[in-house]
Amino acid sequence: KQLTSLTSVAHITHLSHPPVVFLKTHRTGSSTVQNILFRLGERESATFAFPSHTYQFNYPDRFRAAFVDELPEGSSQFDLLCSHMRLDLREVMPQNAVFITVLRDPIKTFESVFGYYTSTVPAFLTAHRAAAIEGKSALSVFLDSPEIFWDPKEPGNGLAKNPMSFDMGFNNQKWNGSWPEDLAQLEEAFHLVMIAEHFDESLVLLGALLGLEHEDLAYLRLNVRASNSVTDLDENMQAKVRSWNVLDTLLYDFFVQVFWEKASQFGMERLKVEVEQLRAFTEDVRRKCVSRAEVPPGELEDLLRPWQTETATIVGYEVQGNLSLQDQGFCIRMMLPELQYHSHLYFKQYGRDMRAAPLELNAGQWPFRSRIGHHWIRKTYKICRVEGTLRPGLGTTGLHR
Repeated sequence: KQLTSLTSVAHITHLSHPPVVFLKTHRTGSSTVQNILFRLGERESATFAFPSHTYQFNYPDRFRAAFVDELPEGSSQFDLLCSHMRLDLREVMPQNAVFITVLRDPIKTFESVFGYYTSTVPAFLTAHRAAAIEGKSALSVFLDSPEIFWDPKEPGNGLAKNPMSFDMGFNNQKWNGSWPEDLAQLEEAFHLVMIAEHFDESLVLLGALLGLEHEDLAYLRLNVRASNSVTDLDENMQAKVRSWNVLDTLLYDFFVQVFWEKASQFGMERLKVEVEQLRAFTEDVRRKCVSRAEVPPGELEDLLRPWQTETATIVGYEVQGNLSLQDQGFCIRMMLPELQYHSHLYFKQYGRDMRAAPLELNAGQWPFRSRIGHHWIRKTYKICRVEGTLRPGLGTTGLHR
């Protein structure tokens, strides 16, 4: 059966929380949130709404239900959707699903988007080539005259201006009169817009929304660039980024205000206490799970090596030794990069490898990531398969409630 509408996400009976749609925005901390949802869904045997090809829903096209893979045999509905897509609220409005997303400071977001996608976003790549001639940094060359490099008609340039607004389905080119109404619609549609600069506070609110415990929300920061891949921006460059991404600034400022209104409703003192508890629990789990952090990709085994771009080095983690099988399964899941975890869950759900993107999708559209190899999926599945609960069983410190 082919999904015809994401209203199929509704009417969940076997999960302990409502159905969830997570809009995975680019370079905002969304991979860390996705990992939390992957772990939650796997533990509860949820049915994931996966893209029919690769890891993204035909990005940068606006989302359509036709982009979702078929409903697996034995499932009556999809429970979780958390892969990259470009939002279209007209297409995605299940009645009882919880909609969440995450936004980040626009200056930090754009610097990260530029550094990560320099070689794949046409506008950035053109600036990169010009910078090589001029002997300057690619980002500074781009920000000096962004209009020279940015062609709004090029599909691959969606992230080159106001990337968060683009992901949210807005016209990211310029302000228009519909923006206030569009923001109001987003506020009504999204139950929680997390803020990366207040990540732990956001997780506490997410936990309250979905009925999750601290062990469900413990995390490691994923898809993080090495320090030498991050560009320090002086005040002049920050001002240029802000000017070029003014719509993202409006979007971010609006939802920061909404976020603190929700925090106030939750109770600021209660929020403070629960954030401290979450941080203490997360730190305890990290000490038990992580042998080394910020490990260069060349020193990581395939299973734990994040996908690398041509212009950014993405670091990862090494897992502690001498863990029980159950604890090893939990810890590896926490640090498992997006593509490997996605591949594992897809194979577990469908019993087959993911499909590669058709050639017509690769031509002239978003540069798709390479398909994960068959052996990688098998290895991921073998290492991550554990018996019993998928919550931490790190009993020596009393973490397992």
